[in-house]
Amino acid sequence: MPAAVPVRVQIPAIGVDSDLMDLGLEPDGTLEVPPTGFPAGWYTGAPTPGELGPAIIAGHVDWRGPGVFHDLHRLSPDDQVTVSRADGSAAVFRVTSVEQYPKDAFPTDEVYGDIDHAGLRLITCGGVLNRQTGSHDDNIVVFAELMEPS
Repeated sequence: MPAAVPVRVQIPAIGVDSDLMDLGLEPDGTLEVPPTGFPAGWYTGAPTPGELGPAIIAGHVDWRGPGVFHDLHRLSPDDQVTVSRADGSAAVFRVTSVEQYPKDAFPTDEVYGDIDHAGLRLITCGGVLNRQTGSHDDNIVVFAELMEPS
């Protein structure tokens, strides 16, 4: 699909229907995260959803209560994710896997690296909430592929 800014993400299997905000990089090179539990955000330094390569959407698992991606870990292969785009089109993705990684062993190349198809990565926190840091020890990453238009 040609480039088009994503404006909304919908994941019926877990009841997600969220606007999308722009995300960039922090000064240390890590992905910026949304400032609150809602909405989710898309990383503007990656392909737009539907373009060749891995599009990135991130959201919080919790934030003074459940966040937009609270149930992301419950997704299963073949669940669908629809990203509505500013040009009026929608990119529909099929989940291929749901993975959990320790934050200190995050597979940067696997998540952000070049791929030969239009993909989507949904990212949130997961695992144990570390009371000392106030952050979860792990990340949940959902990998998905663009479905062929029907």
